[in-house]
Amino acid sequence: MGLKQVMEIYELLDDPGINGEKVVSYFKSHKIENVSFQRVKGEKGKTDFIRIFLSGTHGKSCGGNAPTMGIVGRLGGIGARPEAIGFVSDGDGCVAALAAALKLGQMAVLGDKLPGDIIITTHICPDAPTQPHFPVPFMGSPVDIKTMNEYEVEQEMDAIISIDTTKGNRIINHKGISISPTVKEGYILKVSNDLINILEIVTGGLAHVFPLSIQDITPYGNGLYHINSILQPAVATDAPVVGVAITSGAVVPGCATGASHLVDIEQATRFSIEVAKAFGAGLCSFYDQEEFAEIKKLYGSLKRFQTLGEK
Repeated sequence: MGLKQVMEIYELLDDPGINGEKVVSYFKSHKIENVSFQRVKGEKGKTDFIRIFLSGTHGKSCGGNAPTMGIVGRLGGIGARPEAIGFVSDGDGCVAALAAALKLGQMAVLGDKLPGDIIITTHICPDAPTQPHFPVPFMGSPVDIKTMNEYEVEQEMDAIISIDTTKGNRIINHKGISISPTVKEGYILKVSNDLINILEIVTGGLAHVFPLSIQDITPYGNGLYHINSILQPAVATDAPVVGVAITSGAVVPGCATGASHLVDIEQATRFSIEVAKAFGAGLCSFYDQEEFAEIKKLYGSLKRFQTLGEK
C-alpha cells in the first residue's frame, strides 16, 4: 500500500515555494541517498528535474544482469500560480512517481530490495503556464518536451512506465487508472498480458486500456493533435514504453485545482511498484520480442514517427 506515501508527497509538493532542494532533502531524511535535482530555465520560467536511483540486488549497477526499470512522472507543472492557487490536476503523475520512489526506497532501507535497478524521474514546477487545448485547457511547461526527455529518459532504462494525468479528453470515461498499448520505435504494439494481469490484481477490477493514435506517439511540435504528453518518452528511446494514465469519468482541465484523487494516484503508484518487482525479476514483459522482430522484418523501421517528420 502506498497511500501514506502519496499523501506525504502531495503535502510536500502543495507548496508555492517547493523546489528540487526541498524534495531531495525530504528523501534523504528517509535514508534514500541517491537523489539529485537540476534546475533548468526555459523561455517561460524554470523547473527542477528530480532523479532518484535505487539499486537492485542483481542490478547492472552492481554487476548483475537484471533489467533496469524506468518510472517517469510526466507533467507540465504541479501548479499554475498565480493563475490558480494550489496543486493542479496535471501534477498527479509527479506525485505517483515520487510516491513510488519513496515507498520503494523505504522498502530497500528495511531490506526489501528489488532485483533490478530502478530510475525514477520527474520535474517540479509550482508556477507553470497554461495553454489552450480541446476540450479543456492543458498545463504548459517552462521547458519544451525535448528538454524534458533529455532529463527524464535515460538509455539505461530497459522499459519505461510513463505516468500522467489524462483527464482532459472525451475518449477515456473511467475514473481510476488505465494503461496504454506498448509503444516501441514508432510501433503501437499489442497490450502486454503481463501488465494487464498486474493491473487487475492492483485495482481489483477489469483492466482499462486507453486508445492511442499514431499522432499520440509522435513528438510534440509537429502540429498534430496529441491526447497529451504521456507517450512522449517513447520518441526518445528504443526501450518499450507504456503509459499509465490517471483518469476520470468527466472531462477535467489539467490546470484545475481540487481535482486530485489520492486513491487513484495510489493505484498508479502501486501498479508501478508491482511492475518494477516483476520486471526486475524477469517475470513481466512489456512486449513479445520475437513478434516484434518479425514485424520489423515484414514492415521495416517506423522510427520516422519518433521524429518531427518531413517539412
